[in-house]
Amino acid sequence: MVHYGHSNQLRQAKAMGDYLIVGVHTDGEISQHKGPPVFTQAERYKMVRAIKWVDEIVEGAPYVTTLETLDKYTSDFCIHGDDITLTVDGKDTYAEVKREGRYRECRRTQGVSTTDLVGRMLLMTKTHHSNNIDNSDYQQHTDNFGKGPKGHSPWTGVSQFLQTSQKIIQFASGQEAQPGDTIIYVAGAFDLFQYRPCDFLEAVSRLSDKPYVIVGLHFDQEVNRYKGKNYPIMNVHEETLSVLACRYVSEVVIGAPYAVTRELLDHFKVDLVCHGKTEVHPDKDGSDPYAGARKKGILHTVDSMNSLTTDSIVQRIIKNRLLFEARNQKKEAKEMAVIQAMKRREEEKGKERAQAVL
Repeated sequence: MVHYGHSNQLRQAKAMGDYLIVGVHTDGEISQHKGPPVFTQAERYKMVRAIKWVDEIVEGAPYVTTLETLDKYTSDFCIHGDDITLTVDGKDTYAEVKREGRYRECRRTQGVSTTDLVGRMLLMTKTHHSNNIDNSDYQQHTDNFGKGPKGHSPWTGVSQFLQTSQKIIQFASGQEAQPGDTIIYVAGAFDLFQYRPCDFLEAVSRLSDKPYVIVGLHFDQEVNRYKGKNYPIMNVHEETLSVLACRYVSEVVIGAPYAVTRELLDHFKVDLVCHGKTEVHPDKDGSDPYAGARKKGILHTVDSMNSLTTDSIVQRIIKNRLLFEARNQKKEAKEMAVIQAMKRREEEKGKERAQAVL
């Protein structure tokens, strides 16, 4: 998957240098070393390109990063998160560049991982978007992946994401609309932010030479009201970072009202309101949420030109449930083995220091 944890890693990476090149692996490489990917390589190429800190991507980057790869793309060093990436035979994929001092590390975003998100979709709990729930069923399910309270990998363990004002500041552009900008407003859930919303927002931004795109994100309970089932999978705080990381977005309204009212349009001085070709669900009272925009003649329907939905992503997971469960268990086991090895090395170093003192 491509999620806001990756975006945060790329944000940190860009701050360490001047020009950020991101290598994206093929489906074959990922399947061999980690398990089946959720998104295809073509989808991941598009999603990574849409992250605003990325200057260039390398399609089909080798899974093991070597000095030859860095030199090929005139890179001074490479960067990875503080979790460990292993080959299928358990080797560190960055061992060579680490030995030569051409490796840097950034902090992993706590509370999110592909393993966790896949676990949410496998379980599809009906209450994970609620503030007043008993998570025992969710914990019991995830314990089956080896992530129970008795010990689990700190890199892929299940945890709840905690939003902070500092993180929003880090992701936000901080740019206000300028005279002459076309202020465009769109609203929705943007759950599991993937390449269809990227295409939609890119198409929206092309409606003007100077677009200022504001995305209104609905609260979780509102999304569940009109989408039903078990949605949203990501909560509004996670969606906020996902959308802010998109290069086509200027600003986000957290907890935007479902109805695009005249007051909202006037407050943000909106020039255009855009909606995709998906169904527009009525408001709680049965009214058209876009009535005000229609009346002003500023509502535009924008075609993203692709049909990928959150539903279809979930179906991919469910269809290959056993493969993804095996992937999660395998990844967890490899990481736990590494943790135990690191612990043993630290214990051995401690004994050596103690003997040296004696």
